[in-house]
Amino acid sequence: MKKSILLACAWTLMGWSVAAAQSSPVGVWKTIDDETGEPKSWVEIYEQNGKFYGKIVKLLQKPPDTVCDKCPGDKKGKPLIGMVILWDLRPYDDYWSYGQIMDPNNGKTYKCSIWLEDPDTLKVRGYIGISALGRTQTWHRVK
Repeated sequence: MKKSILLACAWTLMGWSVAAAQSSPVGVWKTIDDETGEPKSWVEIYEQNGKFYGKIVKLLQKPPDTVCDKCPGDKKGKPLIGMVILWDLRPYDDYWSYGQIMDPNNGKTYKCSIWLEDPDTLKVRGYIGISALGRTQTWHRVK
């Protein structure tokens, strides 16, 4: 009887951990340009100290040694690969918000929220001021 209860508890915990892993933005995502519909890069989203960050790990349209000419501050002139373009996202209800995202094409920084449409589809919304004044991209999980 004790073994049955322990086994049932173990299966339940394993199920919860799989569900939690699928409901997390952590992983590598293929970014899609919302204007052209073309894949642009791979961004790795990772968690650090309870916040989520994203860095470019692969460029799909540009040479791997491309640098950011329009980026602000200490990012200007730095390689795009390895650059953190998404930072300080915090869990909020069933999505992540209160972060920022930088568009390396124009160097502008926007407020950002992200949410999972399904385990392999991430919606990324960048905006100025209020969320209604922004645009949303769809990113796809790289497997």
